[in-house]
Amino acid sequence: MFDLHGKIALVTGASRGIGKSIALCLAQQGADVIINCRSNEQLARETAAEIEKMGRRAMAIQADVCDENAVGDMFEKIMREFGRLDILVNNAGTTKSQNIFDTDFADWKRILDVNLDSTFLCSKAAMEIMREQNAGRIICISSQSGVQGALAGPVHYSAAKGGVNAFIKALARTAAPYRVTVNAIAPGVIDAGLSTGVSNNKELEKQIPLGYGAAEDVAAAVCYLASDEARYVTGVTLDVNGGFCMR
Repeated sequence: MFDLHGKIALVTGASRGIGKSIALCLAQQGADVIINCRSNEQLARETAAEIEKMGRRAMAIQADVCDENAVGDMFEKIMREFGRLDILVNNAGTTKSQNIFDTDFADWKRILDVNLDSTFLCSKAAMEIMREQNAGRIICISSQSGVQGALAGPVHYSAAKGGVNAFIKALARTAAPYRVTVNAIAPGVIDAGLSTGVSNNKELEKQIPLGYGAAEDVAAAVCYLASDEARYVTGVTLDVNGGFCMR
């Protein structure tokens, strides 16, 4: 199951944390993987090297996925090298620990740019390719913050991730005639990346039936949604949160 041999995948923000775990998991299932990073190209290359050791093709691309021109150049490179794109994982994201009183408009714009604008730009570029292929998978990494609000009060992050959850539903309807599915994953408290600081909170951990999650838990869900076994699943935000938020 979850056989991804012959598939080409792009994971944004994949040099470390959840993104790296997703890239490695896709490769383990047989996919060739493009690792995107915004700044740390060395880490992205190291991830690519790990994938190549599995016998898969890999390429690291440094590009700011908030920048329309940079995204266009990245997708051109992918098409020149691989000739197609089967899986897009919109993982690039960031947050800032501040409530509305501490948030200025520049903070608001930056968090929405990284978490939401990048999702639009990469999904639009991928849809152009996948429409011609008449096949594809788009998977967005959302957050439990987009469902119930951020624990520490960052309104920009919650708004951005709530926007992702709505975005995938609208895009799923547009994409369905082209045999492209569009879904999101809403992680809970994962001991990696953005939530590492939160995961040291033992009182919070007691509120989660299964305790804190690992990046590999999110990666496994991505591989499912990327696979043929999920061909009839679209427009869904899949909770991967250990029972922290049940709906």
